[in-house]
Amino acid sequence: MRARTGTLPTAVVQSARRPVRSLPPAAWLVILGVTAAALVTAFLLVGLEGNPAYVLPRRLNRVGAMVLVAVAVGVSTVLFQTVTGNRILTPSIMGLDALYILIQTVLAFVLGAGTLLTLGAPVRFAVEVSLMVGFSWLLYRWLFLGSGRSLHLLLLVGIVFGVFFRGASSLLQRLMDPSEYIILQDLFFASFNRVDPLLLLISAVAVAGLCIPAWRLRHRLDVLALGRETAVGLGVDYRRTVTLVLVVCSVLVAVSTALVGPTTFFGLLVSALAYQLCNQFRHAVVLPIAVLLGVIALVGGQLVLEQVFAFDTALSIVIEFTGGIVFLVLLLKGRIR
Repeated sequence: MRARTGTLPTAVVQSARRPVRSLPPAAWLVILGVTAAALVTAFLLVGLEGNPAYVLPRRLNRVGAMVLVAVAVGVSTVLFQTVTGNRILTPSIMGLDALYILIQTVLAFVLGAGTLLTLGAPVRFAVEVSLMVGFSWLLYRWLFLGSGRSLHLLLLVGIVFGVFFRGASSLLQRLMDPSEYIILQDLFFASFNRVDPLLLLISAVAVAGLCIPAWRLRHRLDVLALGRETAVGLGVDYRRTVTLVLVVCSVLVAVSTALVGPTTFFGLLVSALAYQLCNQFRHAVVLPIAVLLGVIALVGGQLVLEQVFAFDTALSIVIEFTGGIVFLVLLLKGRIR
């Protein structure tokens, strides 16, 4: 008798159809972990000239920023895709990247680009994180106070606000002096060369504090990936879990963006590759693989840019370009649902 699959959860059916990879997830974790450690060591030691006591702390600061961004973006993207049930979406769809650009544009327009650069880094960081987290809190509060509102409506509102923020930023940028706009434009791309050590420490504490509850939710997230009805039927508090995940994602993205700048396609790149390497959908495996892939992409990419291309281009541009290509390839092959 032919087994019926029409009543099975979508994620289970897709997992059964997905070909089993030649290596188990544990092997991928070991391989990626060793690769990431080797790249970090190479980044710290290759081309080391001058006084090591002066050079090494600065390289450690940059490596710390890259690892922090890899953790924040990788975890937030995987969690966001789980609660939305869509592997195309990323937290940037909520408009946080566009809000970051708008904040920089408004500050440069009101204070001047030169004054913006001389403004204390802790002050800018606090303002950016507060505004982005406050914007997310208003969206979630508006969503979950109404019984008839859904997660899809939240995504739609986030998209609309993102378009509005980009339009307002574009209008102000056209009114600015060209010389100030050139200075402002450097802030629109993620950079790991101007990270303040104090802000890096504060961000590390915040990211670590948010990753702990995210890791504890990994089993509930496995059930949540089966669909809302299935998760509710299995006893998962859907609204509470989704709210907690969205708050964690928003703060992670806000901290990462305020620290180094927007990374739109980076999360999509690492999450898509993580799912391709796994032959299962357990978050206990997907999350660390996504983080390790992020570390390899950032540290390895920066190492190649410095040692081969001598800073001919920004790392964020390369990552965004590569992430866009990977997204299109996977979409055309029908591997993203």
